[in-house]
Amino acid sequence: MTNSAALTPPTTAEKAAALAALHVAGDPLVVVNVWDAMTARIVARTPGVRALATASHSVAYALGVEDGEGMSVDMALDAARRITASTDLPVSVDFERGYAPDARGVGENVARLIEAGAAGMNIEDSLAGATSERRPLEEAASRVAAARAAADAAGVPLAINARTDTLAGSPDNWNEAIDRANAYVDAGATSIFMLGLRDEQMVADAVEKVRAPIAVFAHPGYLPIGRLAELGVGRISFGPQILGLTLHHLAETAAQLTAHGDYPAELSYRYEL
Repeated sequence: MTNSAALTPPTTAEKAAALAALHVAGDPLVVVNVWDAMTARIVARTPGVRALATASHSVAYALGVEDGEGMSVDMALDAARRITASTDLPVSVDFERGYAPDARGVGENVARLIEAGAAGMNIEDSLAGATSERRPLEEAASRVAAARAAADAAGVPLAINARTDTLAGSPDNWNEAIDRANAYVDAGATSIFMLGLRDEQMVADAVEKVRAPIAVFAHPGYLPIGRLAELGVGRISFGPQILGLTLHHLAETAAQLTAHGDYPAELSYRYEL
């Protein structure tokens, strides 16, 4: 007899709990950022992949708009819905600044995000059009708290990866960065995404001082993935670099074919959706 329970897909609440539990210091969750249903399916079926995460830059560019909330909330939610529907793995959605001017609006939008199937989300504290200029701390924390309240109301232990851009402007803002990180943890964040951790000492200090797993953005020339794990990082992502890598190969292939070159070996690649 078939075990029907084994065929039942996990609920959003179960996926959210699993996603939060994957943020382990020393055994980081490594997420290859996706932007649509096809990339989500391909990455999800790759051995070793435990969860997915979107990158707002990549999603926006795939839709023909600019990053930085160039998408409307409806566009962002539609993209999230297609991605979460394409896999049973937990999906963390880069929800930018929450697509709302105030905490109440953030909460309403996060409720819709959970309905769209998201198990987690990123939310950032920068102001529109700025990378390093932040919202006042109390206001930023209230937006994280609104996201947590919406998740609690839905009965979903949403994994909230709260991003602070404090160090993106200057490493001199260290104390503020730590204060903000812990304020977001107190407001309900389950991990902290810190841009601007430039070297091993900064990473180690953040891991020690922040009361939640630390997430970092990795890139060529940065600390190796293995070393980040040794330092105690809980999550590693690559943002729009995955889109850039994909488009680079597409451009190279287009140039090779239109120049009457040899067929790339990968041209015969077939993928079942």
